[in-house]
Amino acid sequence: MDMVGVVAEQGQLPQTPKHIFILSGQSNMAGRGGVSKHPHGHSHWDGVVPPECQPHPCILRLSATLNWESAREPLHQDIDSRKVCGVGPGMSFANAVRDHLGGECLGLVPCAVGGTAIKKWDRGQQLYENMLKRSKESMKSGGEIKALLWYQGESDTSMYHDAETYKGNMERLIHNVREDLGLPWLPIIQVAIASGDGKYTEKVREAQLGMDLPNVTCVDAKGLPLKDDNLHLTTQAQVTLGHMLADAFLTNFNAPPSQSSPC
Repeated sequence: MDMVGVVAEQGQLPQTPKHIFILSGQSNMAGRGGVSKHPHGHSHWDGVVPPECQPHPCILRLSATLNWESAREPLHQDIDSRKVCGVGPGMSFANAVRDHLGGECLGLVPCAVGGTAIKKWDRGQQLYENMLKRSKESMKSGGEIKALLWYQGESDTSMYHDAETYKGNMERLIHNVREDLGLPWLPIIQVAIASGDGKYTEKVREAQLGMDLPNVTCVDAKGLPLKDDNLHLTTQAQVTLGHMLADAFLTNFNAPPSQSSPC
């Protein structure tokens, strides 16, 4: 039974989040911290949850069945369901910002799916439409989407064309999601990738770090420790990234929105 169901059964008003954050992108957002492969190729999560990622009564998540429930690692286990998920940046982010939001409940909306290139997130594609559906559903309980946290790009580093067109594709994604949600000032916090599948990682990073759109900021994951696969962040690196995302949100967006023109 989810968090809302438990509270309702006890005869209290159901808890619903007032501050909502969309978590989207690919595997490093979905979380691979603590996930390793057995010699025979099967992956498993070690189950280790750092103190910064522990559940809290005022942190909820929107499940794959569109119900609010208590948020806990792995946040994306029923969203990136074809892969084994572990620790991502979402819970450490949530725990770092919750005390700055007036004590009201915070909601996380996991949408990330591993191995997905930016073209798979274009309007009309299944991943984009599912993110849109989940984002709209999250607001029906009266909460407000405060930011989209986006960590993606590793799959766009193999081909020159994909890396060359990344900036335009990401700008279009930002425009589309703001338009389709009716949130022209929606804050976007993007992560500059720390690794990649191919040789054009720096070109994708250049696009991410050089993006100049209103209410869009970027944190740089380069230098954070990677697992032995040299692609995914370690558990502790994910904790650090969550804190970096929290700092970016609290510094740039935990205030009245900018009055400059939206993209």
